[in-house]
Amino acid sequence: MIDTEPLDLNVPLLIGFGITGQAVARALADHGHVPVIVDDRPNDDTRRVASELGIRLVESPDKAQLASEVRSATVVLPSPGVPDHHPIFELARHVGCPVASEFDLARGWDDRPLVAITGTNGKTTVTMMVTDALRRTGLAVEAVGNTEVPLVSAITDTTTDVFVVEASSFRLAHSQAFAPDVAVWLNFSPDHLDAHATLEAYTAAKASIWANAGSATISIVNAADSVVAAHQPKVGTIVSFGRSESDWRVEGDALVGPGFSMSTASIARRQPHDLANAAAAAATARAAGANDAAISSMLEHFTGLAHRVEFVLEHEGIRWFNDSKATVPHATLAAVGGFDSVVLIAGGRNKGLDLSELAQAVPPVRAVIATGDAGQEIADAFGDLVPIHPASSMPEAIDQAVAVAASGDVVLLSPACTSYDWYPNYKARGDDFRLLVQTRFAS
Repeated sequence: MIDTEPLDLNVPLLIGFGITGQAVARALADHGHVPVIVDDRPNDDTRRVASELGIRLVESPDKAQLASEVRSATVVLPSPGVPDHHPIFELARHVGCPVASEFDLARGWDDRPLVAITGTNGKTTVTMMVTDALRRTGLAVEAVGNTEVPLVSAITDTTTDVFVVEASSFRLAHSQAFAPDVAVWLNFSPDHLDAHATLEAYTAAKASIWANAGSATISIVNAADSVVAAHQPKVGTIVSFGRSESDWRVEGDALVGPGFSMSTASIARRQPHDLANAAAAAATARAAGANDAAISSMLEHFTGLAHRVEFVLEHEGIRWFNDSKATVPHATLAAVGGFDSVVLIAGGRNKGLDLSELAQAVPPVRAVIATGDAGQEIADAFGDLVPIHPASSMPEAIDQAVAVAASGDVVLLSPACTSYDWYPNYKARGDDFRLLVQTRFAS
């Protein structure tokens, strides 16, 4: 385990004042520390909260103003999503001011068990699955982190037995002392290259989930992912999934683990990526204290989350699915892999990723509806492999899909891109798709 000095919270400098920044400010105030806030895009809400807390808000500072604030600070606490190219990081390095995360604060203030889950895809799903299994065991559990509840807020509830933390790369990148008791890395593929300086920086952020692993740490490792496997810790207990010889695996028509076996036919979601999530969730829940009956019950009843290969409806033998959460090619490839014949709706705004790997989706993809700012990139990725049908709006994309699809097909919205050209977030995109489909085929 890496030894780290306790954070000096005499003059904390918060960068960004959204949901997490506000939660951190309140938590610092509750512990007797008065932060300074820097916000590049302040609004009436941030000004109101800062005023209520009696905290100085520095609005849209230039580099000289920011440098002055850093020189006075004892620690910099960036909000999740502050990009690597933000000048705060260069300035902090220059004066030797440490950078830390809300995870570090929470771990310093609370020592209850932590389960942390990271990965390019599947974090939220596996977090909810593990939380469900632990609750079915009888534990008081809170799902936190990259959710609506930051960890620093959740620890104020003294009745919680264990926290299941969805750990994004943005939070992990600046964590120094975060040491979860059970640490999970689900998978890796390029992502967030619009925020992380390089692919190597993104990889390092993910790998830091194991940076402070010790002899008591239980690490859940996707042995089928070469990047994940290469970074597994050399201390503590390693529990693997993903390969035929892994501790948790699909064996014939059963999901098996040490002393555990369950027919895959009894698992509510059982496409290939669902079974990988099931193995990871079962391994994690067991390590965190769930009993086998609770794990089985969770797998039997967990039907998934909205916008993640979410079944919308079937009409004239054509099934429609909403996978708007798929904002990287890796997620789209995982989604199409569960079907035999797919009309794919893809596109949006690319976040600096190479979309050419989408060509691996043929088959089962037999036609593509290319949408949004990245429509031409989507078309170029598939080339002449399948027919490409451009669409300039979601209603037009659905019209195109109706014209192309036939009985036995799946129409799958799995964009491989962000939503920010047409929508404020992936949820709004998925909601619009779902509503348009349901309205069109309403009986």
